[in-house]
Amino acid sequence: MKSVLSLRDVEAMAQAGKDVRALTADALLTPSARDFVRDLGTGGSSPLNARPSAVVAASAPVTVTAKSTPAELEAFFSSPAMQRLKEQICDIGRRMWQRAYVDGNGGNIAIRVADDLALCTPTLVSKGFMKPEDMCLVDLEGNQLAGVKKRTSEILMHLQIMKRQPRAKATVHCHPPYSTGFAVAGVEPPTCMIPEFEVFASVAIAPYRTPGTPEMGKLVADLVDKHNTILMANHGVVSWSHNDVEDAYFKMEILEAYCRTVLVASQLGKPVQTMTATQLKDLLKIKQNLGIPDPRYGLKECELCDNNEWRPGVTCAAPAGNVTGDGGAPNPQAEALVQAITEQILKGLRA
Repeated sequence: MKSVLSLRDVEAMAQAGKDVRALTADALLTPSARDFVRDLGTGGSSPLNARPSAVVAASAPVTVTAKSTPAELEAFFSSPAMQRLKEQICDIGRRMWQRAYVDGNGGNIAIRVADDLALCTPTLVSKGFMKPEDMCLVDLEGNQLAGVKKRTSEILMHLQIMKRQPRAKATVHCHPPYSTGFAVAGVEPPTCMIPEFEVFASVAIAPYRTPGTPEMGKLVADLVDKHNTILMANHGVVSWSHNDVEDAYFKMEILEAYCRTVLVASQLGKPVQTMTATQLKDLLKIKQNLGIPDPRYGLKECELCDNNEWRPGVTCAAPAGNVTGDGGAPNPQAEALVQAITEQILKGLRA
């Protein structure tokens, strides 16, 4: 079986001076890793030209910190590398808005750009119409250090995820309707149905708390060691990625398409077909090689496809035939009573 290489793997190889373009024959590449290698082969003179999110991760170590001078922070915030990340955040925001994953000024995005710094979206701005100059720079406590507009009020949740899960480079929060429907119902999506969902997403539900509060952020952060996509009860969804903001958004698309498909399948009047535990185990091996968390690693096969709590709903229907006391045969006494009442009414009308 060929090994699976992620974007992080090929970036590390490029930094070590290896020819990453020769990897395709000997390994399976994730979509982001494949894009990285492809861009190198189409004129990119450096790995840093391949993806906006690779600029910070693969360039010389960032020396700016939350304790840097205002002038240093402003220079960093206005640098070409930050500009590319701002543009990518705006692109992801437009895609969320176009797919109706957000409404009004809902949703927010963040990406870690230094040990104690993150770039994030502003408050009270539609994700479909953000501009690079709207972005904000904050420290890991939520203090705004640069940017004209005020940072999102929900940044504390993103930062708590990043502090609890050091691998979390980027986070995306929005309100996709099908996934949010599961969150409102308090139902985790069933498993063992679609490979893409099994490989790229790992879902749990966090109890409801007021959005933007430390309590909400803590309940989400408590789950991110083993899950990368969290349903927030009565609120929405947040996902994180160890690669970049686009990868975090991909998890949102995958979850929303999955929840929609599951709901459609549950209405077709037939039991849904699921993959076997052995088939799921193969997918979990790929998932683990990609560095994606999942609480099912190490479970026995008999424990992998447990959907006992999944209840796709109930069907209500009137029973066929007469409504009778014995469940089928006509009730003579009831019929005699109806006949007597009918005759009495007719007699009164003729009088």
